[in-house]
Amino acid sequence: MATLVQTAGFPVLCIPWFLLHPSRQASTSSTSLSIKTLALLYFVLGVLVAGDNMLYSVGLLYLSASTYSLICATQLAFNAIFSYFLNSQKFTALILNLVVILSLSAALIAVNDDSDGPSGVPKGKFLIGFLCTLGASALYSLLLSFMQLSFQKVLKKETFSVVLEMQIYTSVVASCLSTIGLFASGEWKSLQHEMEVFGTGRVSYVLTLVWTAITWQVCAVGVVGLIFVVSSLFPNVISTLSLAVTPLAALVVFHDKMNGVKVIAMLLALGGFASYIYQNYIDDKKARRLQTHVREIQHTA
Repeated sequence: MATLVQTAGFPVLCIPWFLLHPSRQASTSSTSLSIKTLALLYFVLGVLVAGDNMLYSVGLLYLSASTYSLICATQLAFNAIFSYFLNSQKFTALILNLVVILSLSAALIAVNDDSDGPSGVPKGKFLIGFLCTLGASALYSLLLSFMQLSFQKVLKKETFSVVLEMQIYTSVVASCLSTIGLFASGEWKSLQHEMEVFGTGRVSYVLTLVWTAITWQVCAVGVVGLIFVVSSLFPNVISTLSLAVTPLAALVVFHDKMNGVKVIAMLLALGGFASYIYQNYIDDKKARRLQTHVREIQHTA
């Protein structure tokens, strides 16, 4: 259910998609992509999304919120590597520094003997949660790079409706696979009991699922939109901003343990984020300088 809810809210995106109907017509008429090509593209992306969501759900099941968020920070390092090979992203010394620092941050969490999970979960499940979250971070980064590659090499469209189309169609595939998994695993039989024992009642249980599904779609559209406008690496950078908040929020809301290892891991992750921001500042400064130089040449000519 936790996996399904991450993509099941896609129907809410149909409203803005239909409002953008004119631009959608213009984009489809200018591109000669076959239905088979689009279907294969969205099916592969949907399968990756479903698998990634499942890994994240298992990881969150066995890890505390603070530990989970710190391991998730490694997706920025994975994304830097995949972007280098798939999207021709420059691999500078600062980006390499980012990869090393975030890898070290995850390693500290992995070897932390005091790492804890939600109440009632055996300590032996920590390794499963760690590996699933680490694998999900790698798969998520690969997915973002594939999406950027799809925009550049396959879709080649420049309208926001394309962003919505990708999110809707991949979510349809991922939701179908998650629903099959829900029934195949037999978990659907326990949903009635979950509603009944939910702390604040059945209505709150349903509303929690509904609003979680909607907010996931808002988040996903923002991620895909940033890939479309900037690059696959940039939305990961924005996501890493939550590192400064999530462990502290987990400390207050869930009473997670914030030991010295977690604090060091959080500071390392934030340091890696700062190095990436500085690299972007340098790149932007060079680009502005080049644009100024080109204007000066055109003016004198």
